[in-house]
Amino acid sequence: MNTFGHIFRLTSFGESHGLATGGVIDGCPAGMELDRAFIQQELNRRKPGQSEIATPRKENDEVQFLSGIYEGKTTGMPIGFIIWNNNQHSADYDALKDVYRPSHADYTYHKKYGVRDPRGGGRSSARETVARCVAGAIAKLALRPYHISIQAYTSQIGSVKLEGTYRDYDLGLTEKNSVRCPDPAKAEEMKQLIMEMKRQGDSIGGVITCVAQGAPAGWGEPVFGKLHAALGHAMLTINAAKGFEYGDGFSAPLYRGSERNDCFFNDQGRINTRTNHSGGIQGGISNGQDIYFRVAFKAVATILMEQETVTTEGVGARLTARGRHDACVVPRAVPIVEAMTAITLLDYLLLQQNKL
Repeated sequence: MNTFGHIFRLTSFGESHGLATGGVIDGCPAGMELDRAFIQQELNRRKPGQSEIATPRKENDEVQFLSGIYEGKTTGMPIGFIIWNNNQHSADYDALKDVYRPSHADYTYHKKYGVRDPRGGGRSSARETVARCVAGAIAKLALRPYHISIQAYTSQIGSVKLEGTYRDYDLGLTEKNSVRCPDPAKAEEMKQLIMEMKRQGDSIGGVITCVAQGAPAGWGEPVFGKLHAALGHAMLTINAAKGFEYGDGFSAPLYRGSERNDCFFNDQGRINTRTNHSGGIQGGISNGQDIYFRVAFKAVATILMEQETVTTEGVGARLTARGRHDACVVPRAVPIVEAMTAITLLDYLLLQQNKL
């Protein structure tokens, strides 16, 4: 299960402290101009060391394409790419070789495979998501001719949250601060909370909201390939993601059908809805409205505080982690949420075209 997608497919490889991470993209439409500057820009949004609230690990995250491109355009063949790891501090994990870190995948990977890579979590590390951002950037480029835009932003850190919907903010402000929140005042509160967690050696979680605009009606596969299920699957493959809701989500039980049904009307010859509580998806198929959802992320498991654990032999132990870690993963996860959204939407576009 290192491959994601049906027609537009990403297979990723690599570990946090291996020589490199990378992937193979199959099913990319041929003849597409590959904007390498844009792809690098998307990688820069995810890379470590980009601000004072992020891990100080320094990686250039420069992508090298190996195949599937000729004279700057995609050929329709598999696109192979690689990103070399240049700033590993593997010695930080020597003391963790024989213990299980609380809330990490150390124990479960060991039980599944009988062996594990303790350096930064190995394959379970969020370092793997760099490959998703490459594929997501290419998917965004492929979606451009269809006028589909995808914008994610930080809507909550700990108890500090935005009260409005995506329509209430200028999403163009999202990249103007390190937290990636479109409300400057709330962004500063969120930043201060993250910095306080960092000073304490602790961590905090949050929520990312994402909106995709421009997707037409008709994308989605009944019954087990519903578009919202595909998006939920995509989001929950991201490290530290703990919850997914679209449209009204978990607030839906609070209202009656008469209060929340999205009524249709003829909008100058186009069928439209007066509200969008469904989040742009009905019956698992897009209805032409904005697709919006939220993803909840837990606090980063690695904290620089002493915790109770056991060794690989089951002996009780105390552990204080070392190394370079994010106090909050949410700001750097914003481009990853966008990437997985783009990959999913392009895949479902190609599935729809394949039926026509």
